[in-house]
Amino acid sequence: MQKRMPSGPTGSDLHSVSEIPEPNRVTTLEMQVKTFIAILLLTTGTAYAGGTLTPNLRITSDVLSYNLQYRVYLPEGYESQEDLAVLYVVDGQSYIKQGGVPRVLNRLIASGKIEPVVVVFVDARDPDKLSDNRRNAQFFCNRNYLEFYRDELIPEIEQQYPVAQDREKRSVLGLSFGGLNSACFGLFGFDTFAGIGMQSPAYHPVPKLLSAYEEMPLLPLRIFLSTGKPNDNTQATRKLRDVLKSKGYPMEYIEVREGHNWSNWKPLIDDVLRFFYEVETEAS
Repeated sequence: MQKRMPSGPTGSDLHSVSEIPEPNRVTTLEMQVKTFIAILLLTTGTAYAGGTLTPNLRITSDVLSYNLQYRVYLPEGYESQEDLAVLYVVDGQSYIKQGGVPRVLNRLIASGKIEPVVVVFVDARDPDKLSDNRRNAQFFCNRNYLEFYRDELIPEIEQQYPVAQDREKRSVLGLSFGGLNSACFGLFGFDTFAGIGMQSPAYHPVPKLLSAYEEMPLLPLRIFLSTGKPNDNTQATRKLRDVLKSKGYPMEYIEVREGHNWSNWKPLIDDVLRFFYEVETEAS
């Protein structure tokens, strides 16, 4: 049985409630805030409309026999839309905190560069003990982890939000071992995901992955692949690139002069999102 509920600390500190200001003080404060915002907008450029990011939501997995948590980015006005594309991001907590993905989504959607998209940030950690990170157990071509998505998480998201229910508008993204997970989902879950995003994939724990892509027929996938140089999985990623290219996969491949870190991955978030969700214009 799946349960969807807010996860993490709840409640508030009653002792932190401040004294209610007098009406004239409220008016003055409001004017100061409005003035500050106006100056801020004038000095920082375009003000972007914003989507919303849910708090941590919990799901009980019968397949994995434990609880997981996730957060969902919802584009502005999603309530009046339907068949929205959806991106599933593993190591989602890091993509939010270090990657700043919600801010990038706000900017690209508001500027019309990408279509509105729902993004599900899946946390690899035990929600009851955040120091316990399960990513190694989850990401090494774990068939049960894929089944969790197919049978539990995706149906939950489709029930709660106006997202498309066909694979063509469903993608997955990960970095390092999370990139390995994306590659595995491509091999074994191509009936579920059409877009495969891999940043610096570390696939050495599954040495047969490369030969599996070589031996499999061309799968119905679109692939984003990137790596850094030096001090990243550069040579291994280039080998994977060459295999995918020889098979004829539609692919965007990028190398940057950074190592295995967020200085590599964060600047490419724009590229990932535009590869999967760019709005076509007459000029393009």
